[in-house]
Amino acid sequence: MTTAPLGSKANPSKHDCLPDLADDEPYFVIRADDPLANALVELHAYIGAGQAGAAHNKLAEIMELTREQPPRPAGSPKYRETFAISLSMEAWRGQNPK
Repeated sequence: MTTAPLGSKANPSKHDCLPDLADDEPYFVIRADDPLANALVELHAYIGAGQAGAAHNKLAEIMELTREQPPRPAGSPKYRETFAISLSMEAWRGQNPK
């Protein structure tokens, strides 16, 4: 029997935030089937750890991956919704300071 991958629904991380979300708290999920998923998660980790050099290198890698052709059209409804979620997150933090 194999163990489900770390961070999956069947094997959540110790730091999984989904159970802790407030009912009105916006969230965004990056799934493994997104071709940029692992690079974006690494970028987030480098920035959070204060590793500016590694973050810069990872961002350069992401930009190179998408230089020739982005994974999806920039004007897609999915991306418009993504920007709306980002705005919702900013507004939520403003209304729910720590």
